[in-house]
Amino acid sequence: MTKSDLIREAAKRSGLTLEAASRGVEATLKIMKRVLAQEDRVRVQGLGRLEVRPKRAGFVPTPKSGAPRVARPGKSVALRTSRKALTKLNVEPPMLERIIISSGGNMEHKIEKEPDKGQAAHNEGMAMGLDIGTSRLVLASGTSDQLKTLSELNAFVTVPFSKFTENILKQNKVSYQLNGGKSIQIFGNEAEKFANFFNAEMRRPMLGGILNPSEEYSLSVMQAIIQQLVRKTKKGETLRFSVPGAPRENGASDLVYHEAMLKNLLCEMGYNAKSINEGLAVVFAELEKENFTGIGISCGGGMCNVGLAFMSLPVMTFSTSKAGDYIDRGVASVTGELPTRIRAIKEEGLDLCAQPKNKYESALHVYYNDVIESLADSLRGALAETKNLPRLEKPISIVLAGGTTKPQGFLEKFYEAMQKEDFPLEISEIKRAASPLTTTARGCLMAALYDA
Repeated sequence: MTKSDLIREAAKRSGLTLEAASRGVEATLKIMKRVLAQEDRVRVQGLGRLEVRPKRAGFVPTPKSGAPRVARPGKSVALRTSRKALTKLNVEPPMLERIIISSGGNMEHKIEKEPDKGQAAHNEGMAMGLDIGTSRLVLASGTSDQLKTLSELNAFVTVPFSKFTENILKQNKVSYQLNGGKSIQIFGNEAEKFANFFNAEMRRPMLGGILNPSEEYSLSVMQAIIQQLVRKTKKGETLRFSVPGAPRENGASDLVYHEAMLKNLLCEMGYNAKSINEGLAVVFAELEKENFTGIGISCGGGMCNVGLAFMSLPVMTFSTSKAGDYIDRGVASVTGELPTRIRAIKEEGLDLCAQPKNKYESALHVYYNDVIESLADSLRGALAETKNLPRLEKPISIVLAGGTTKPQGFLEKFYEAMQKEDFPLEISEIKRAASPLTTTARGCLMAALYDA
């Protein structure tokens, strides 16, 4: 809705003349712009909460004959609403749909009805989103006003047991569990420090996106790490946790067991727990303005998960096994280095668009290119095989998230891979999530908030 449309709508609903409605709308917009210039977020009674957000850089696809158009970073204004308001809007025509505010550039946001404040606060406090990834677990909780995220490394190391060592770990508040008095398992964020100190490789409760079948302590360690983030409850809070999609390569996995064990664990802790596909969680976290329509891709440690949604409904989901761990193992194999060290090199400032500085970066470029090319090819193939794709009225967005997308140049390389061949759907833009490491958890929280 443009400003002219808003003025006409205001005149229609209020009975004012167009001139009087115009003055009222102009005054309202000036107040909004002035207040937002001083604060990052403002609650508007009866409408919701306006937020100033950074607008991410990205690429807008163009015909192959033309140069790609770069979407420049900037600022935008958006309104965060609650599930109760959205539910009402599904059965009642919204009073206002869209407003364009001009303040040194276009800032776009939705204005919708605000739910009952007491009920919203109660529900939002009763919801959590948990990203259970191969490399890391991330918890998103809190209200829309105060979102909180916590994370723990999904790994552990084993050291010999002694009472002296146990006491030292207690004094330093290091997370650990005993293994029948034979050894001590140090898990979570502290595991990496011990692995680096002893030049040892960390052990993983999960492998390839699911519980590691070759690790006898996988479930007990997973339970311990989850309890570091999520406390037991008797209130039955709503919790949504991420699960990967079925692998595209072979279509067979232990996903049913993986999902059931995690759900049982969380339900035993007192939560109303249900799973959500990891790719769809990216859509829920990043594509609210697009009515939760688009493609979400989460590139983590064990898998790259892809989800296509139409108005929040899943159309297609799948995963590929080439992801962060595949890169680490491949580079470690050809360089003679431990995967733990390779992960550290990746995080020290890898730029996939710059010339490699050493043998490690050269190998990283090779394996990253392989992951990106495989992901783009798998996405084309999966869409081509999907029956009854929805007829979309306008182009959709692709959002990239996950730790594997963090290096500089990943977005550019993925865009290039997508441009090499025709794509079954029309794409409006390809962008990276604002916070790649917490995107899936935020999407799970969004699902929990709507269900609470």
